[in-house]
Amino acid sequence: MSAVLRLFLLSLLMFGASLAHSADVRFNGVKPAVIIDVRTPQEFAAGHVDGAVNIPYDQIDQGIASLKGLKKDSTILLYCHSGRRSAIARETLADKGFKQVMNGGAMTSVMQNLKTCSAKAC
Repeated sequence: MSAVLRLFLLSLLMFGASLAHSADVRFNGVKPAVIIDVRTPQEFAAGHVDGAVNIPYDQIDQGIASLKGLKKDSTILLYCHSGRRSAIARETLADKGFKQVMNGGAMTSVMQNLKTCSAKAC
């Protein structure tokens, strides 16, 4: 991987990590600590869930360490284009000891089932 691409990915991770923790959202009633888009950087740049962090599925084992404050019992929501890559990433994270990893499947499904909460209600 080129140095420029690595720098780009790192900047996306750092920027996305701060956004991912700022929104108060629920996915099927569960509040994720972080939402991770496991598609390629090009797919992510073309459109993604607000507040999501981009860590390609084949880099999830290294990329997850860049998310500050994430613990093995933090709730993690993954998604991709169809659910296949997010399923692979979920297995990788489970193998690393993460206990609360949800495969949201396709981005369209996540967008339909993601509910933004207000201070009054969710």
